[in-house]
Amino acid sequence: MPTLRSQDCVHILDLGDTENRFTPDWLKSVHTQLDSITGATALVTTATGKFFSNGLDLEWLTTHSDQAQGYVADVQDLLARILAFPVPSVAAVNGHAFGAGAMLAMAHDFRVMRSDRGYFCFPEAEINIPFTPGMAALIQSKLTPSAAIASMTTGRRFGGPSARDLGLVDDIASESELVTVACGLVSPLAGKDPGTLGAIKSTMFAGALAALRPTAEPSTATPKADNSR
Repeated sequence: MPTLRSQDCVHILDLGDTENRFTPDWLKSVHTQLDSITGATALVTTATGKFFSNGLDLEWLTTHSDQAQGYVADVQDLLARILAFPVPSVAAVNGHAFGAGAMLAMAHDFRVMRSDRGYFCFPEAEINIPFTPGMAALIQSKLTPSAAIASMTTGRRFGGPSARDLGLVDDIASESELVTVACGLVSPLAGKDPGTLGAIKSTMFAGALAALRPTAEPSTATPKADNSR
């Protein structure tokens, strides 16, 4: 299950050492870890082993089809939370990131991917599962139109160098240097006021956030400095 540790001014969220699929319990655990991040800091999200995250738990969905709508809403709520998270954030993609796992990486401010192993992939076109409007809006808010077409409509698997060349990730690094490089990206940015940064992100990504949380009540209030849900 996900764990959180601190390294200087950076919080490092480890998603786990399995496929890190988005089970209901896993989603709750990630939110619990995020709840404990307060103050002017920075966030690095990574995992242990060959997977960053394989995304939706399709086996769970098959046996709980009556809960599919609520499950997708919970997944999108996590994506929205990371997208507007009020501290600088970077995904250190240590291995395979597929589907919603790749979307979770995309929701961060920056992405660093392992250079020699692992694929970054939106397989929806191959597995006949269309993107929800919220998921599509999230990806398109971070990519150029040509990169969105190349990644969203093909189901292509991108290794680290090709993911960097397309713009899916910002940098690549060896496995041993991955978290160090990720921390190097965001640690100089730690110290920014969370309320201000959260408000900026909420404005920048207002369209994607509205699509990810279509039933949420609109708010004109200034976001608070804490990270409560």
